[in-house]
Amino acid sequence: MTAFALLLIGFSVFSALSLALTHFRAEQYPDQAMSRWMGLGLLAALTALQAAHFVWLYFDLAWVASLPYRMTLFAVAPAFCLFSLPLLRPQEARLAGLGWLGHFAPVLLAPVLPTDLALPLAFIVGAGYLGWLARCLLALRQERRRFHLEMLLLGAVFVIAIGVSVLGLMQAALPDKLFFSLYASAIGLAFFLVQVTLGLRPRLSVEVRETAQAAYASSTLNNVDCEAALARLDQLMTTDRIYVGPELSLAGLAGLLGLSSHQLSELLNVHLGKGFSRYLREQRIAAAKAMLCAEPSASVLSVGLSVGFTAQSNFYEAFREIEGMTPGQYRKLHISADSVQ
Repeated sequence: MTAFALLLIGFSVFSALSLALTHFRAEQYPDQAMSRWMGLGLLAALTALQAAHFVWLYFDLAWVASLPYRMTLFAVAPAFCLFSLPLLRPQEARLAGLGWLGHFAPVLLAPVLPTDLALPLAFIVGAGYLGWLARCLLALRQERRRFHLEMLLLGAVFVIAIGVSVLGLMQAALPDKLFFSLYASAIGLAFFLVQVTLGLRPRLSVEVRETAQAAYASSTLNNVDCEAALARLDQLMTTDRIYVGPELSLAGLAGLLGLSSHQLSELLNVHLGKGFSRYLREQRIAAAKAMLCAEPSASVLSVGLSVGFTAQSNFYEAFREIEGMTPGQYRKLHISADSVQ
């Protein structure tokens, strides 16, 4: 068990670094500074916990009994909550102000608590935050159909977290290093599932926020001719090809339709079942697919840039997400199929 835990500790550290460099970029969290920084803080906290687990399991140095370990343990659940809040409850996050600082009050209790009490209490606090997260997801039950596979994977993370909370309450009764081996393994497995989820849908955070915003807001479409707006939207995309503009934004597209940003967001979510980010990527990928086959001599990069992507990495990421393969693989597959016919 210890060897498996050490392996997953190493994976956790490299995974945290990868997520920090690739997923938590500013463009992935537009107007969501708190989510981004709390996500980075969460990665740092989990990495610190895994470092303490490593030196305890491998070197027999009892960092897990230290004050910094206890304080970090109390910080994990609030950091996760404040990462999730702007995504799942955007209206509440805007009204919170500096009230979010109160979530870290338990961290201040860690220095005055004995170790045998601090660890179970930290996991009780974590279980409370898991309950809050479950309520948020339940409120979005109608929208979960759009993220079915992703929700299953994140649900597995949720189950792991519940299991760790239960183990935390039993920690004193478990043999020697077994609890910390199990806890380190659980963190590593959670990192693995998160990586798989983001591999399937790299822009998941943006799409969840757009969906939650539309779900919690009162309808803004009461005085909007939705059929006419959708017809105009289709014209802008198919005839005018405005998606080729790299700077096209929700607000910019809404202005062209004579709608507010909230109205366009609700229109897309309610009538097309997707948020603006997903809709725009699909339009660009559809155009790219046609160009890849119609212009076989054009480079993949030039195709991506011509349909509105700003970098090859963004183009590849979106293409894999939507088509399940790279642009080069798609071109080869379809040109070969056409030549056979």
